[in-house]
Amino acid sequence: MPAEGLKWLKREDVLRFEEIVRLARIFVERYGVRTIRITGGEPLVRIQVEELVGMINAIDPSLDITMTTNGVLLRDKAQLLKEAGLKRINISLDTLSMERFHEIARSDQFKRTMDGIDAAKEAGLWPIKLNMVVMKGRNDDEVVDFARLARERGYEVRFIEFMPLDGDNIWTNEQVVPSRRIQEQIEDLFPLVPVADPRPGPATRFKFADGAPGGIGFISSVSQAFCTTCNRVRLTAEGGLRTCLFSLQETPLRDLMRSGVSDEHLGRVIEAAIGRTSGVGADRTDAHRLYFNKRMRISSYHFSRRV
Repeated sequence: MPAEGLKWLKREDVLRFEEIVRLARIFVERYGVRTIRITGGEPLVRIQVEELVGMINAIDPSLDITMTTNGVLLRDKAQLLKEAGLKRINISLDTLSMERFHEIARSDQFKRTMDGIDAAKEAGLWPIKLNMVVMKGRNDDEVVDFARLARERGYEVRFIEFMPLDGDNIWTNEQVVPSRRIQEQIEDLFPLVPVADPRPGPATRFKFADGAPGGIGFISSVSQAFCTTCNRVRLTAEGGLRTCLFSLQETPLRDLMRSGVSDEHLGRVIEAAIGRTSGVGADRTDAHRLYFNKRMRISSYHFSRRV
């Protein structure tokens, strides 16, 4: 989040729940999508977002519906989300220090975030994954503490390489801590063994060799870009289809839907967009920064296909 904040969209510019569900149904029924992630920005600021979860769940209750959130509003929302059909949750948490949290997040909501994690567990949203963006000189001294937390609470902690998506334009390659180095730090105390994941995804997953609960994942988006195995497309809050997180192009779907086109027409547009996809990779720093500055909004929606 840039220090100066972000411009809020007009209500009419944001997709209505019915429009999101229409597109979700197309992806599920035409293209075999089985995982839908509601993310952002911060999805819990969308009023009655649990209703959206319920509407997506009604398409097929076996869908893997998940959410990424900062956790601040989870105490009030966790049970409602679970009852609506949310299956699991990812919570962004870059530090276990209250003082450092305020510095990184520009927020004094550390206690509410930690309480939100507890609320998610109480509601049965499981597994809980904690996403830690590791930044050299800012929080890389906490990676072992996060691994210890995973063992103690049964969480899966995902260590994410710092990507040039920062709104302050402070990113440099020197701030990136490669996943291999993080893994070595953890294995000095807690040896790991790889986990065979039946679904393609951005994370390389491990469990603790001694059988302790919890797990570790590494998302090596800078040192080992995973474009060739990416199986995700993204729908922005205002209806833009993005076939790559870092792409500067998107395919507008909102106005098409509002013009009255058929699902068949939408399907052809979606297929054409995906057909134009090419891997961008993690070396397009200028593109990444422009993506953040132009496109980060209230919420977005990820569709993943299991293969």
